[in-house]
Amino acid sequence: MSSLGRARRAGAAAAIVAAPFALAWRFAHVYRSRAGYPRPVPPTTDPGEFSLPFETLTVPTPDGLELPAWWIPAQDGPAPAVVLVHGWESARHRTLPNAQFLHALGYHVLSIDVRGHGLNPPETLPVSAGEFGTDALAAVRFALGDQRVTRVAILGHSLGAVGASLAAAAEPRVAALVLTAAPADPYRLTRQTFRLARLPIPSPVAYPLAWLTTRVYLQPRGHLVDDISATSALRRYGGPILAIHGSDDSVVPLAHLARLVEAARVARAHAFGAAPVESLVIPGGRHSWLYEFPSYRAAVGRFLATALGGPMEPDEAARIAAAVDVRRPEEQHDGFSALARAASGDAGAGAR
Repeated sequence: MSSLGRARRAGAAAAIVAAPFALAWRFAHVYRSRAGYPRPVPPTTDPGEFSLPFETLTVPTPDGLELPAWWIPAQDGPAPAVVLVHGWESARHRTLPNAQFLHALGYHVLSIDVRGHGLNPPETLPVSAGEFGTDALAAVRFALGDQRVTRVAILGHSLGAVGASLAAAAEPRVAALVLTAAPADPYRLTRQTFRLARLPIPSPVAYPLAWLTTRVYLQPRGHLVDDISATSALRRYGGPILAIHGSDDSVVPLAHLARLVEAARVARAHAFGAAPVESLVIPGGRHSWLYEFPSYRAAVGRFLATALGGPMEPDEAARIAAAVDVRRPEEQHDGFSALARAASGDAGAGAR
């Protein structure tokens, strides 16, 4: 065979080998362009419609943003505060059912619109868990700076729970952390969005593709995968943790809960006097609206009263929280639609 023939065959072989990588690279960039920018969902109600007192304000971020927020003051002077962080393609009004029973327990409540969500302008770079973490941390520090606040806890849902984890890991003054329907890490979340979009990608291909896609997604903001992982954050946070998941969550499967809890417990296994890591599975619970279950409200009430030292006794807080008649906002938007549209254009499942 001539040298020219061998060169042609080598070139053809290289092209065959390179083609799948080129397709994967293209897929990852298309995914980022479609999935990185949440559909805006402005608040459709306010705390007043839930019979809650409130102030409208803004929370400054280190990079110069002013996040729209509601401050719901406790009824009786100085008290602990709970920061609420909504999920993907959501907004602060969807945290109001949590605010209802937390206010009944005597807490201040601060709820924000994460950047790119609610009344914030659209972002020019993809939004990731890193941005949820930055904004959650800004809210925590805003609450800590209020003279009416004695201690601060943070409660997040879905991607907001990842942001809450990142904020807690970065701020040692966070006295307690509540996670609801939290994804364990970016790779598994990306892999799950392939399933939500009903992409027929076999597992041997899907997992390395999720690895590549996640890295391409994060590249514009310079995030490292480990830095925005809830699993990694829980290894760094030393305070009390309550992780809650619905048994029938089809958006973030129940297996994510086990990974998070195990990571947190292993990290503090040999620490003397380590804070507790608690978990709760809500039978029949799905990704959204877990606050409608009395067992959810009772668990959160008891946990926070214990971790924050009041203002109520834990059993009393559990009883009162379970008895509060919470209701979800009337509109029925399904979040994660941008993630599901990443390859298929179809809407995904709810994220509140």
